[in-house]
Amino acid sequence: MRLTSFTDYGLRMLMRLASAPDRAFSTADLAEEFQLSRNHLIKIMQKLGRAGLVQTRRGGGGGATLAHAPDEIRLGDVVRVLEEGQALVECFQPNGGDCTIDGCCRLKTRLRVAEMAFIENLNRSTLADVALPAPEPA
Repeated sequence: MRLTSFTDYGLRMLMRLASAPDRAFSTADLAEEFQLSRNHLIKIMQKLGRAGLVQTRRGGGGGATLAHAPDEIRLGDVVRVLEEGQALVECFQPNGGDCTIDGCCRLKTRLRVAEMAFIENLNRSTLADVALPAPEPA
């Protein structure tokens, strides 16, 4: 199983937010720390915000904070949100893809079970379990 870079960066950002749950992190600071495009980071933050995982405030003193305590945010749930729309295999796409063996395939069910087990295993851990070390004061 391979996660998209969107999910990878989303997890990294949440791990940073979990390192200092009371601090608001600006998108500029996070983009610099993780060396990625601020525009890409903003798209990830928007998805995390729509999912109720982060809160954002604009202006001076603004930034992103966790919407819940780090020990209440399950990693599998985060991956599920960030990987939404990314089918593990073509036949998992909403339209079924172009699979020519869909009607007789015995692999699809096994892959679905494996995908669910992956998420369930991640859900044994929370964001608190993987928080990054607290950032040093500027």
